[in-house]
Amino acid sequence: MGQIHYNAWQLEFKRPFGALQAGNNVQFSVKVDCQSVTQVAVGVTKLDENTVFYPLTQDENEPGRYTGEIKITTSGLYHYYFRVRRENDTALYLGHLHGGTGKETTDISKVEPFQLTCYDRQVPRPEWYRNAVFYQIFPDRFANGNPHGEIDSKKPNTFLYATTADRPMYIYDENHKIARWDFYGGNLRGIIAKLPYLKRLGVTALYLNPIFEASSNHRYDTNDYLKIDPMLGTEEDFKTLITMLHENDMHLILDGVFNHVGKNSRYFNAGHLYGEQTGAANDKNSSYYEWFNFKHYPDQYDCWWGVDDLPTVNKDNPSYQQFIYGERGSVLTKWNDLGVDGWRLDVADELPDDFLRAIRRNLDRYDDRILIGEVWEDASSKVSYGHRRPYVSGDNLYGTMNYPLRQWVISLLHRHEELTKVGEDLLTLVENYPRNFLLDCLNNLGTHDTERILTVLNQSVPMVKIAFALLFNLPGIPCVYYGDEAGVEGGKDPDNRRYFPWGRENAELQKTVHYWSDIRQECEALKEGQTGVMVAGNEVLGLIRYTSDRATLLLVNRENQYALVRDLQFMHVPASLQQAIEKRVAGLRMAPFTTRFTELNVISVMADEDS
Repeated sequence: MGQIHYNAWQLEFKRPFGALQAGNNVQFSVKVDCQSVTQVAVGVTKLDENTVFYPLTQDENEPGRYTGEIKITTSGLYHYYFRVRRENDTALYLGHLHGGTGKETTDISKVEPFQLTCYDRQVPRPEWYRNAVFYQIFPDRFANGNPHGEIDSKKPNTFLYATTADRPMYIYDENHKIARWDFYGGNLRGIIAKLPYLKRLGVTALYLNPIFEASSNHRYDTNDYLKIDPMLGTEEDFKTLITMLHENDMHLILDGVFNHVGKNSRYFNAGHLYGEQTGAANDKNSSYYEWFNFKHYPDQYDCWWGVDDLPTVNKDNPSYQQFIYGERGSVLTKWNDLGVDGWRLDVADELPDDFLRAIRRNLDRYDDRILIGEVWEDASSKVSYGHRRPYVSGDNLYGTMNYPLRQWVISLLHRHEELTKVGEDLLTLVENYPRNFLLDCLNNLGTHDTERILTVLNQSVPMVKIAFALLFNLPGIPCVYYGDEAGVEGGKDPDNRRYFPWGRENAELQKTVHYWSDIRQECEALKEGQTGVMVAGNEVLGLIRYTSDRATLLLVNRENQYALVRDLQFMHVPASLQQAIEKRVAGLRMAPFTTRFTELNVISVMADEDS
């Protein structure tokens, strides 16, 4: 036990909990057990600036307690630690980058300061989004809606699978480049035909991987931003999809791939797909020439991660900016006018901050549009190209794809960490994000870029059922990757992009997703509640969501044996709620690899503690 006592997750020591809005005060309090104290101070540092120390004042009513209040005037990433000076000119320090109680040291060089995220504003999210259950579709691999399964507008130099049960594969040339693309023939009409299935599943919103004209099956090599890929259908098919979704109180977001285009796009046109004299690679007088950075014309140019099929676009070019997000005739304006409800931005960390803000301004001209960024790390401290990104500030992204929570679920179920550490990892992320930003993140167990969750969890259906329970109980918007609910397996790309197994689905997993979709729609705490953690030994984890008058508790036994709920430890849970939970669950016996969900009525007991 150290001599400095502090817990960033308890309002007794830090108020408010978590991230702070610029212009507001943060109150710190510590307890100090050592003798001959001459000063207690908190050192606060804004990124790349000098540390400023603020003395804390001794509490007259409680010996050893020191408190102070600081006003944070500007948004940004801050860090802080505590310093206790003694009469013998020695000092103690307390900090911890991952929150919680902190780590004490006498060596200033070993201090890891606590993080304090400061944002400009909280963004009220649309009602449809706060209630959403998303479903991500890789369009070529979901469903073919043509009467006899015929495939429209087949692309040259490609191959089609004989059956939808075939495993996807890449065909490489001697230079290990894709020689030809493979297709199954899924299309927009297939998605339309399966809307009743999705509605029965509890889905309320779709996220589609790219649908614009492209050469590949994944379509992240955009050829024409203003045209639906002919293999997927027509613009009329797209309008029909939008109409039918909205008639069913469902919504749609598209994948915006604005960092790079296809090598054979009408903008670059290396393969003369759009004529001999058009595109930057064929004509230096092309209106698109300044969109790209040529090192040696026309064969050497900046491209995404060295992939020459994906020329990088200069996002600072005014012509390109207007093309993507201008008020008239732009890519965003066209599809927003057709009724798109939002966008997911591919490789958001490669889009400049001003570019993101301009996209956001375009969307803000419409009602109830949302903007999600692909960010794989903690978005509050993300650094790309030597620059910390202000994703959580409130003026660009609503939220991000929450890959850290996916990894958290996997780590929990694979028993990579002790349960106490697992709980601390979750609370660290909750602490670092502004509340609305956290609730607006798009949570996933898998995407087109990851291994299938059933494969990751060693083909264990009980474990996947637990993973789905966590997905729907964690803070954020749940998003199911197509086929995960049907028991689709798959390793790394392209194996994770198998065709949906219509007629061969895992009914148990489908029922699980349907069950949790219904629970989430009915339970306000899961959509708006704060997040706490309970640990029972090293076997059972409790995920707690609570508002001022309601709470939910999800118990998870991650062990392949029976477990007793005992020796309870709570993190970021009000004392009154701790008592209510302990009375309800202490001594329960849980079967292997199971969950137990409970709702609690806790009217008014947390009013003073809810931050």
